[in-house]
Amino acid sequence: MTFCIITHVNHGYFNDSFYAYSPYVREMNIWSKHVDKLIIVAPLNLEGRTLIDEFYENPNIDFRKVIAFNFLTISTLLKTFVQLPKISFTIYQAMRDSTHIHLRCPGNMGLLGCIVQIFFPSKKKTAKYAGNWDLKAKQPVSYRIQKWILNNTFLTRNMTVLVYGEWERSSKNIKPFFTASYREVDKVEIANKHLNSRINFVFVGSLTAGKNPLYAVKLVEKLKEKNFNVSLSIYGNGLEFEKLHAYINKNRLSSYVTLLGNRDQEEIKHAYQNSHFVLLPSKSEGWPKVIAEGMFWKCLPVATKVSCVPNMLDNGQRGILLTMNLEVDCNEIKIILLNAELYQVKIQKGLNWSRKYTLDYFEEEIKKLVIS
Repeated sequence: MTFCIITHVNHGYFNDSFYAYSPYVREMNIWSKHVDKLIIVAPLNLEGRTLIDEFYENPNIDFRKVIAFNFLTISTLLKTFVQLPKISFTIYQAMRDSTHIHLRCPGNMGLLGCIVQIFFPSKKKTAKYAGNWDLKAKQPVSYRIQKWILNNTFLTRNMTVLVYGEWERSSKNIKPFFTASYREVDKVEIANKHLNSRINFVFVGSLTAGKNPLYAVKLVEKLKEKNFNVSLSIYGNGLEFEKLHAYINKNRLSSYVTLLGNRDQEEIKHAYQNSHFVLLPSKSEGWPKVIAEGMFWKCLPVATKVSCVPNMLDNGQRGILLTMNLEVDCNEIKIILLNAELYQVKIQKGLNWSRKYTLDYFEEEIKKLVIS
Protein backbone atom coordinates (compact mmCIF):
# COMPACT_ATOMS: atom_id res chain seq x y z
CA MET A 1 0.00 0.00 0.00
CA THR A 2 1.20 3.51 -0.86
CA PHE A 3 0.06 6.02 1.73
CA CYS A 4 0.04 9.68 0.71
CA ILE A 5 0.30 12.42 3.37
CA ILE A 6 -0.58 16.02 2.52
CA THR A 7 0.59 18.33 5.30
CA HIS A 8 1.73 21.89 6.02
CA VAL A 9 4.18 20.68 8.72
CA ASN A 10 7.74 21.82 8.04
CA HIS A 11 10.23 18.98 7.47
CA GLY A 12 13.99 18.51 7.46
CA TYR A 13 16.46 15.94 6.10
CA PHE A 14 19.47 14.62 8.00
CA ASN A 15 21.54 11.42 7.79
CA ASP A 16 19.36 10.02 5.01
CA SER A 17 16.19 10.42 7.09
CA PHE A 18 13.31 12.88 7.15
CA TYR A 19 12.22 14.53 10.38
CA ALA A 20 9.62 16.99 11.65
CA TYR A 21 7.81 18.10 14.81
CA SER A 22 7.79 15.16 17.23
CA PRO A 23 4.08 14.85 18.16
CA TYR A 24 3.13 14.86 14.47
CA VAL A 25 5.85 12.35 13.45
CA ARG A 26 5.11 10.00 16.35
CA GLU A 27 1.52 9.81 15.16
CA MET A 28 2.47 9.36 11.51
CA ASN A 29 4.85 6.56 12.49
CA ILE A 30 1.82 4.73 13.89
CA TRP A 31 -0.10 5.19 10.64
CA SER A 32 2.89 4.14 8.54
CA LYS A 33 3.42 0.86 10.40
CA HIS A 34 0.72 -0.60 8.21
CA VAL A 35 1.87 0.66 4.79
CA ASP A 36 4.63 -0.27 2.36
CA LYS A 37 5.49 3.19 1.10
CA LEU A 38 4.96 6.81 2.13
CA ILE A 39 4.50 9.73 -0.24
CA ILE A 40 4.86 12.97 1.71
CA VAL A 41 3.89 16.30 0.19
CA ALA A 42 5.13 19.05 2.50
CA PRO A 43 7.60 21.92 2.88
CA LEU A 44 11.23 20.80 3.32
CA ASN A 45 12.83 23.80 4.98
CA LEU A 46 14.15 22.82 8.43
CA GLU A 47 17.93 23.17 8.65
CA GLY A 48 18.70 21.82 12.10
CA ARG A 49 17.04 19.10 14.16
CA THR A 50 16.00 20.16 17.67
CA LEU A 51 14.76 18.44 20.82
CA ILE A 52 11.18 18.69 19.59
CA ASP A 53 11.86 16.98 16.25
CA GLU A 54 11.74 13.28 15.43
CA PHE A 55 12.57 10.98 12.48
CA TYR A 56 10.12 8.98 10.40
CA GLU A 57 10.57 5.25 10.94
CA ASN A 58 9.30 4.03 7.55
CA PRO A 59 12.40 3.57 5.34
CA ASN A 60 10.49 3.83 2.04
CA ILE A 61 9.65 7.53 1.67
CA ASP A 62 9.01 9.43 -1.55
CA PHE A 63 9.22 13.08 -0.43
CA ARG A 64 7.70 15.66 -2.77
CA LYS A 65 8.78 19.11 -1.71
CA VAL A 66 6.52 22.16 -1.96
CA ILE A 67 7.06 25.68 -0.67
CA ALA A 68 5.46 26.85 2.56
CA PHE A 69 2.85 29.48 1.79
CA ASN A 70 0.26 31.70 3.44
CA PHE A 71 -2.25 34.44 2.68
CA LEU A 72 -1.29 36.84 5.48
CA THR A 73 0.03 39.80 3.48
CA ILE A 74 -0.39 41.21 -0.03
CA SER A 75 3.13 40.10 -1.02
CA THR A 76 2.72 36.53 0.27
CA LEU A 77 -0.74 36.39 -1.29
CA LEU A 78 0.67 37.30 -4.72
CA LYS A 79 3.56 34.85 -4.33
CA THR A 80 1.14 32.11 -3.30
CA PHE A 81 -1.11 32.63 -6.33
CA VAL A 82 1.91 32.27 -8.61
CA GLN A 83 2.92 29.02 -6.90
CA LEU A 84 -0.58 27.51 -6.47
CA PRO A 85 -0.74 25.70 -9.84
CA LYS A 86 2.60 23.98 -9.23
CA ILE A 87 1.71 22.99 -5.64
CA SER A 88 -1.72 21.76 -6.67
CA PHE A 89 -0.27 19.67 -9.49
CA THR A 90 2.28 18.15 -7.09
CA ILE A 91 -0.57 17.19 -4.76
CA TYR A 92 -2.56 15.78 -7.68
CA GLN A 93 0.34 13.62 -8.84
CA ALA A 94 0.94 12.32 -5.32
CA MET A 95 -2.72 11.42 -4.89
CA ARG A 96 -2.74 9.75 -8.31
CA ASP A 97 0.26 7.62 -7.36
CA SER A 98 -1.14 6.52 -3.99
CA THR A 99 -3.51 3.88 -2.63
CA HIS A 100 -4.66 5.80 0.44
CA ILE A 101 -4.87 9.60 0.70
CA HIS A 102 -4.39 11.19 4.12
CA LEU A 103 -4.94 14.91 4.77
CA ARG A 104 -3.66 16.84 7.77
CA CYS A 105 -6.04 19.69 8.52
CA PRO A 106 -6.58 22.53 9.15
CA GLY A 107 -3.82 24.28 7.26
CA ASN A 108 -2.99 25.78 3.88
CA MET A 109 -1.82 22.45 2.46
CA GLY A 110 -4.88 20.80 3.97
CA LEU A 111 -7.08 23.30 2.11
CA LEU A 112 -5.51 22.44 -1.24
CA GLY A 113 -5.67 18.74 -0.36
CA CYS A 114 -9.39 19.06 0.38
CA ILE A 115 -9.95 20.54 -3.07
CA VAL A 116 -7.74 18.15 -5.05
CA GLN A 117 -9.11 15.01 -3.36
CA ILE A 118 -12.48 15.75 -4.96
CA PHE A 119 -10.97 14.43 -8.24
CA PHE A 120 -10.35 11.02 -6.62
CA PRO A 121 -13.82 9.96 -5.39
CA SER A 122 -13.08 6.22 -5.45
CA LYS A 123 -9.77 6.27 -3.58
CA LYS A 124 -9.71 5.47 0.11
CA LYS A 125 -9.16 8.62 2.17
CA THR A 126 -8.74 9.79 5.73
CA ALA A 127 -8.27 13.24 7.20
CA LYS A 128 -7.15 14.29 10.65
CA TYR A 129 -8.77 17.59 11.59
CA ALA A 130 -6.63 18.65 14.54
CA GLY A 131 -8.44 21.91 15.24
CA ASN A 132 -11.84 22.82 16.63
CA TRP A 133 -14.50 21.05 14.55
CA ASP A 134 -17.39 23.09 15.99
CA LEU A 135 -19.14 24.22 12.81
CA LYS A 136 -20.45 27.31 14.63
CA ALA A 137 -17.03 28.47 15.84
CA LYS A 138 -15.60 31.76 14.56
CA GLN A 139 -12.58 30.71 12.53
CA PRO A 140 -10.58 31.84 9.48
CA VAL A 141 -12.36 31.45 6.15
CA SER A 142 -9.86 28.79 5.01
CA TYR A 143 -10.70 26.65 8.06
CA ARG A 144 -14.44 26.95 7.42
CA ILE A 145 -13.95 25.97 3.77
CA GLN A 146 -11.99 22.86 4.78
CA LYS A 147 -14.69 21.82 7.24
CA TRP A 148 -17.42 22.41 4.66
CA ILE A 149 -15.69 20.33 1.97
CA LEU A 150 -14.81 17.48 4.34
CA ASN A 151 -18.34 17.38 5.77
CA ASN A 152 -19.94 17.43 2.30
CA THR A 153 -20.71 13.86 1.23
CA PHE A 154 -21.17 14.85 -2.43
CA LEU A 155 -17.77 16.54 -2.82
CA THR A 156 -15.89 14.27 -0.42
CA ARG A 157 -16.42 10.55 -0.93
CA ASN A 158 -14.87 7.44 0.56
CA MET A 159 -13.49 9.61 3.37
CA THR A 160 -13.25 9.23 7.15
CA VAL A 161 -12.59 12.53 8.89
CA LEU A 162 -11.24 12.21 12.43
CA VAL A 163 -12.40 15.08 14.65
CA TYR A 164 -12.26 15.82 18.36
CA GLY A 165 -15.61 15.71 20.11
CA GLU A 166 -19.16 15.04 18.92
CA TRP A 167 -20.85 17.85 17.04
CA GLU A 168 -24.27 18.59 15.56
CA ARG A 169 -24.67 18.80 11.77
CA SER A 170 -21.83 16.33 11.17
CA SER A 171 -22.24 14.05 8.15
CA LYS A 172 -21.45 10.33 7.87
CA ASN A 173 -17.90 11.33 6.84
CA ILE A 174 -17.17 12.46 10.39
CA LYS A 175 -15.79 10.17 13.09
CA PRO A 176 -15.25 11.42 16.68
CA PHE A 177 -11.72 10.50 17.68
CA PHE A 178 -8.96 11.12 20.20
CA THR A 179 -5.20 11.16 20.49
CA ALA A 180 -2.79 9.65 23.01
CA SER A 181 0.70 9.98 24.46
CA TYR A 182 1.24 7.02 26.79
CA ARG A 183 0.97 3.23 26.66
CA GLU A 184 -0.67 0.64 28.89
CA VAL A 185 2.71 -0.07 30.50
CA ASP A 186 2.87 3.57 31.62
CA LYS A 187 -0.11 3.08 33.92
CA VAL A 188 1.99 3.01 37.06
CA GLU A 189 0.72 3.94 40.50
CA ILE A 190 1.13 7.60 41.39
CA ALA A 191 1.65 8.79 44.94
CA ASN A 192 -1.08 11.04 46.28
CA LYS A 193 -0.48 14.71 45.69
CA HIS A 194 -1.13 16.99 48.63
CA LEU A 195 -1.80 20.71 48.81
CA ASN A 196 -0.16 21.35 52.18
CA SER A 197 3.24 22.36 50.78
CA ARG A 198 4.33 24.22 47.63
CA ILE A 199 1.69 23.88 44.92
CA ASN A 200 3.18 23.42 41.48
CA PHE A 201 1.52 24.60 38.28
CA VAL A 202 2.84 23.65 34.83
CA PHE A 203 2.29 25.12 31.36
CA VAL A 204 3.34 23.03 28.35
CA GLY A 205 3.03 24.26 24.78
CA SER A 206 4.17 26.75 22.19
CA LEU A 207 4.64 30.24 23.58
CA THR A 208 2.31 32.03 21.19
CA ALA A 209 -0.48 34.54 21.65
CA GLY A 210 -3.02 31.83 20.83
CA LYS A 211 -1.87 29.67 23.75
CA ASN A 212 -2.05 32.70 26.07
CA PRO A 213 0.88 31.79 28.38
CA LEU A 214 0.91 35.29 29.89
CA TYR A 215 -2.53 34.64 31.36
CA ALA A 216 -1.12 31.52 33.04
CA VAL A 217 1.62 33.65 34.58
CA LYS A 218 -0.84 36.30 35.77
CA LEU A 219 -3.10 33.63 37.27
CA VAL A 220 -0.30 32.17 39.37
CA GLU A 221 0.87 35.68 40.26
CA LYS A 222 -2.65 36.45 41.53
CA LEU A 223 -2.65 33.31 43.67
CA LYS A 224 0.71 34.34 45.11
CA GLU A 225 -0.74 37.72 46.02
CA LYS A 226 -3.44 35.85 47.95
CA ASN A 227 -0.66 34.21 49.99
CA PHE A 228 -0.75 30.76 48.38
CA ASN A 229 2.59 28.95 48.15
CA VAL A 230 2.62 28.42 44.38
CA SER A 231 5.08 27.99 41.52
CA LEU A 232 4.79 27.84 37.74
CA SER A 233 7.08 25.98 35.33
CA ILE A 234 6.68 26.96 31.67
CA TYR A 235 7.84 24.50 29.00
CA GLY A 236 7.98 25.55 25.36
CA ASN A 237 9.25 28.25 23.07
CA GLY A 238 7.86 30.78 20.65
CA LEU A 239 7.26 34.43 19.86
CA GLU A 240 5.95 35.20 23.35
CA PHE A 241 9.12 34.03 25.11
CA GLU A 242 10.73 37.48 25.36
CA LYS A 243 7.45 39.09 26.39
CA LEU A 244 7.07 36.55 29.20
CA HIS A 245 10.69 36.96 30.24
CA ALA A 246 10.26 40.75 30.43
CA TYR A 247 7.04 40.45 32.44
CA ILE A 248 8.61 38.01 34.91
CA ASN A 249 11.61 40.28 35.43
CA LYS A 250 9.60 43.49 35.66
CA ASN A 251 7.27 42.03 38.28
CA ARG A 252 9.98 40.10 40.13
CA LEU A 253 8.35 36.70 39.71
CA SER A 254 11.49 34.67 39.00
CA SER A 255 11.49 33.08 42.47
CA TYR A 256 8.37 31.11 41.57
CA VAL A 257 7.88 31.41 37.76
CA THR A 258 10.43 29.67 35.55
CA LEU A 259 10.85 29.63 31.75
CA LEU A 260 12.37 26.27 30.79
CA GLY A 261 12.16 26.29 26.98
CA ASN A 262 11.71 23.15 24.89
CA ARG A 263 12.44 19.88 26.68
CA ASP A 264 12.15 16.22 25.69
CA GLN A 265 9.11 14.08 26.40
CA GLU A 266 10.65 12.35 29.40
CA GLU A 267 11.34 15.62 31.20
CA ILE A 268 7.82 16.84 30.44
CA LYS A 269 6.45 13.62 31.94
CA HIS A 270 8.41 14.24 35.15
CA ALA A 271 7.06 17.80 35.21
CA TYR A 272 3.49 16.48 35.19
CA GLN A 273 4.32 13.93 37.87
CA ASN A 274 5.66 16.66 40.13
CA SER A 275 2.89 19.20 39.50
CA HIS A 276 -0.56 19.65 40.97
CA PHE A 277 -2.19 21.64 38.15
CA VAL A 278 -1.69 21.94 34.38
CA LEU A 279 -2.67 25.30 32.85
CA LEU A 280 -3.98 25.84 29.31
CA PRO A 281 -5.68 29.24 28.82
CA SER A 282 -5.68 28.72 25.04
CA LYS A 283 -7.88 30.61 22.59
CA SER A 284 -8.35 27.61 20.29
CA GLU A 285 -7.66 23.88 20.51
CA GLY A 286 -8.52 20.54 18.99
CA TRP A 287 -7.82 17.78 21.48
CA PRO A 288 -5.17 19.36 23.73
CA LYS A 289 -2.71 16.59 24.57
CA VAL A 290 -1.37 18.49 27.56
CA ILE A 291 -4.75 18.19 29.27
CA ALA A 292 -4.96 14.41 28.79
CA GLU A 293 -1.27 14.00 29.65
CA GLY A 294 -1.64 16.03 32.82
CA MET A 295 -4.65 14.02 33.98
CA PHE A 296 -2.73 10.79 33.26
CA TRP A 297 -0.27 11.89 35.99
CA LYS A 298 -2.83 13.32 38.45
CA CYS A 299 -2.51 16.94 37.36
CA LEU A 300 -5.75 18.86 37.63
CA PRO A 301 -6.38 20.70 34.33
CA VAL A 302 -7.28 24.38 34.32
CA ALA A 303 -8.33 25.21 30.75
CA THR A 304 -10.55 27.37 28.57
CA LYS A 305 -13.95 26.28 27.26
CA VAL A 306 -12.82 25.70 23.66
CA SER A 307 -13.50 22.82 21.26
CA CYS A 308 -13.96 19.52 23.14
CA VAL A 309 -12.25 20.71 26.35
CA PRO A 310 -15.55 20.95 28.31
CA ASN A 311 -16.20 17.32 27.33
CA MET A 312 -12.69 16.26 28.35
CA LEU A 313 -13.19 17.95 31.72
CA ASP A 314 -16.78 16.68 32.06
CA ASN A 315 -17.91 20.30 32.36
CA GLY A 316 -15.70 20.88 35.38
CA GLN A 317 -16.02 17.54 37.16
CA ARG A 318 -12.47 16.64 36.13
CA GLY A 319 -10.93 20.10 36.23
CA ILE A 320 -11.56 23.83 36.16
CA LEU A 321 -12.97 25.68 33.15
CA LEU A 322 -11.55 29.18 32.79
CA THR A 323 -13.73 32.24 32.21
CA MET A 324 -10.66 34.39 31.34
CA ASN A 325 -11.65 36.78 34.11
CA LEU A 326 -8.59 36.80 36.34
CA GLU A 327 -10.41 37.38 39.63
CA VAL A 328 -13.14 34.81 38.89
CA ASP A 329 -10.67 32.17 37.74
CA CYS A 330 -8.39 32.77 40.70
CA ASN A 331 -11.31 32.28 43.07
CA GLU A 332 -12.28 29.01 41.35
CA ILE A 333 -8.77 27.67 41.87
CA LYS A 334 -8.82 28.98 45.44
CA ILE A 335 -11.89 26.85 46.18
CA ILE A 336 -9.93 23.74 45.18
CA LEU A 337 -6.80 24.78 47.06
CA LEU A 338 -8.83 25.10 50.26
CA ASN A 339 -10.61 21.78 49.79
CA ALA A 340 -8.12 18.90 49.68
CA GLU A 341 -10.88 16.28 49.46
CA LEU A 342 -12.44 17.93 46.39
CA TYR A 343 -9.01 18.12 44.76
CA GLN A 344 -8.47 14.37 45.28
CA VAL A 345 -11.90 13.54 43.85
CA LYS A 346 -11.30 15.61 40.72
CA ILE A 347 -7.79 14.31 39.97
CA GLN A 348 -8.97 10.71 40.45
CA LYS A 349 -11.80 11.28 37.97
CA GLY A 350 -9.29 12.76 35.52
CA LEU A 351 -6.93 9.83 36.01
CA ASN A 352 -9.68 7.26 35.37
CA TRP A 353 -10.83 9.07 32.22
CA SER A 354 -7.43 9.79 30.65
CA ARG A 355 -6.05 6.29 31.14
CA LYS A 356 -8.63 4.88 28.76
CA TYR A 357 -6.92 6.71 25.89
CA THR A 358 -3.59 4.93 25.51
CA LEU A 359 -1.35 4.63 22.47
CA ASP A 360 -2.18 0.92 22.38
CA TYR A 361 -5.87 1.72 21.94
CA PHE A 362 -5.00 4.51 19.49
CA GLU A 363 -2.91 2.12 17.35
CA GLU A 364 -5.74 -0.41 17.24
CA GLU A 365 -8.15 2.23 15.95
CA ILE A 366 -5.66 3.60 13.39
CA LYS A 367 -4.97 0.09 12.08
CA LYS A 368 -8.68 -0.39 11.42
CA LEU A 369 -8.74 2.82 9.37
CA VAL A 370 -5.69 1.89 7.28
CA ILE A 371 -6.23 -1.79 6.48
CA SER A 372 -10.02 -2.10 6.49
